[in-house]
Amino acid sequence: MWSFLYGKNHGNVEIILDTAPARSAELLAQDRVDAALVPVIAYQMITDVRLIPDVCVGAKERVRSVCLVTKGNELFDVSSVALDTSSRTSVALTKIVFREFMGFEPEWKDAAPDIDKMLLGADAALLIGDPALRLSALPAGAAYRTFDLAELWRQHTGLGFVFAMWMTRRDSDTINFAAARDEGLAHIDQIIANYETDIRLGPDEMRKYLSENISYSVDESMQRGMELYFHLAQKNGLLTENKPLVFI
Repeated sequence: MWSFLYGKNHGNVEIILDTAPARSAELLAQDRVDAALVPVIAYQMITDVRLIPDVCVGAKERVRSVCLVTKGNELFDVSSVALDTSSRTSVALTKIVFREFMGFEPEWKDAAPDIDKMLLGADAALLIGDPALRLSALPAGAAYRTFDLAELWRQHTGLGFVFAMWMTRRDSDTINFAAARDEGLAHIDQIIANYETDIRLGPDEMRKYLSENISYSVDESMQRGMELYFHLAQKNGLLTENKPLVFI
């Protein structure tokens, strides 16, 4: 987003910012925006949508900002999971992890993203975004134990995972999203300075997250991971269809 807020694309387009990924998918489905960065599962739920190639938010090994949290328990000991429902992609991935990889299904409970309250009523909690990132930086022996969802996916499939992509319902696109991505990557230090106070994570941790944990391009492993994710989501009744990937 840096390019649109401060860089070469500033002023060229109207930007709508929202903290909930599901909201971006809703705006795209309602045809209220020309393009949106949305959770990948929305691709299977929005009519006539196309993927903008290469540019994504994903992880090849460990993402840190999407995790399951317990008070020290192993996941095999979990009988209930509180779900932050603001990202359907992560909710579906959580259910796939338990059903496909661990062989059992806990009780699911929808919850607001407050880790203390979530773990009062459940053995584990799905947490995404900045709260998850802060917990992932806690030292060993802390009150909470985190399980990185991209890491769990990689352990069981050998593939990377795509959490979000730019999508459009238009036949063509006038924005060079790859160039916008590259401009942002060239200004990571400015991005850290802008958000360090809000996220309350040290600059070294933020730099590692932005430059090592997150992958911004879809390589073969990540595309295969996305295709497998859609297959397993449909198999488990989390999607009604599994459309082939169509890029603009």
